[in-house]
Amino acid sequence: MTDQRDVAAAQPQKDIAFHEFVMLCACLMAMNALSIDPMLPALPDIGRDLSVPHPNDRQLIISAYFMGLGVGSLLFGVLSDRYGRKRVLGSAMALFILASIACAGAHSFAMMLVGRVSAGFFAGASRVITVGIVRDRFRGDAMARVMSLIFAVFMLIPVMAPTFGQAILWIAPWRWIFWALAILATAVLLWMSMRLPETLLPENRLRMSAGTIFRTVGTILRTRTSIGYMLASGVVMSGLIGFILSIQQIFFDIFGAQRIFPFAFAAIAGSMGIGSLLNSRLVSRFGARRLSQTALLCLVAINVTHLAVILTGHETIVSFMILQAATMMTIAFTASNFSAISMEPFARGAGVASSFQAFLTTAVSSALGSLIGRAFDGTTLPLTLGLAVFGSISFLIVAWAERGNLFTRPHHGALRDPEFEPLH
Repeated sequence: MTDQRDVAAAQPQKDIAFHEFVMLCACLMAMNALSIDPMLPALPDIGRDLSVPHPNDRQLIISAYFMGLGVGSLLFGVLSDRYGRKRVLGSAMALFILASIACAGAHSFAMMLVGRVSAGFFAGASRVITVGIVRDRFRGDAMARVMSLIFAVFMLIPVMAPTFGQAILWIAPWRWIFWALAILATAVLLWMSMRLPETLLPENRLRMSAGTIFRTVGTILRTRTSIGYMLASGVVMSGLIGFILSIQQIFFDIFGAQRIFPFAFAAIAGSMGIGSLLNSRLVSRFGARRLSQTALLCLVAINVTHLAVILTGHETIVSFMILQAATMMTIAFTASNFSAISMEPFARGAGVASSFQAFLTTAVSSALGSLIGRAFDGTTLPLTLGLAVFGSISFLIVAWAERGNLFTRPHHGALRDPEFEPLH
């Protein structure tokens, strides 16, 4: 039985408006973008100061973070199902701040990688618990809409992050990027602590046991749409990881465009924000499945076109930016929708399900995305080929998950408009 302290902890302390809820969730999820994108313009400086032997090895500063993120994602959602979302998230964020400070003081490449793995591990909480918080309140297309709004706000961070990192490099050493990250994370932690009520209802708390975890994971594995969309999300997101790992070298080494890199990255990443905003407006009308499946086909078509441009010798920085921005927009239509579809069955155990989802998608996308990054050969071909191939594989997995019944919208009954869903 749930003890009195658990019941008391689950009771609301205060209410929070819908728009503040979206903003706060976006900032919580943005901790991951802030831990990655501002580093991109600093990679050459970090590599030089820490004596990184090969240019491609600098990518490990990003890859190590994703490794920790995948492992952390497996743990914190489980803990939040037992002890509550707010308590676990606050503790993990405090440890994330300490790991970021350790990165700021790293004096060897090995020490930096340890700090990055640790930061990624604790940042896993902000990712999975935020999804669990949203799932505590919404489901189906309503959840997809809320997640799209969160992603639309969240995408402002990667749009500005490289410029933020470059601005710090203009006035201070690269270590101050990590100090700035720690300061911003502290501000978000204080906001969350003061304003976010506990969203996990007492009756939905789970005793933390191997049996409970295995039963939830077993449900995921037996639910074709859940495991299918999780795998498809991991495969398609590998293209995004490959983009993040390769983009600094593409602009610096191929196009010689160091000066415009932060602004070009912002333009490309901004297309994801536009895509997320459009998805939030369209998902209630067309459904998460129809939109995301159509977006996958568009992603493949765009990158097949891009391959033709590259192979015929017509690739320029303009063609790259236009086609890459279009690709990022299609990925935005898959991210929140795939997450909502795979989480539909889990009112109880949403934390465990979110943890497994985050772990699986991060493990798959990190492994496949690293293949794209390590294949960098001084051209844009490996990235574009990877996006086309993995986009195609993702579509085949979705077709399997839906038993070939694509571009339809299941009927779950009426859902309340999330604008008026009470946040207790």
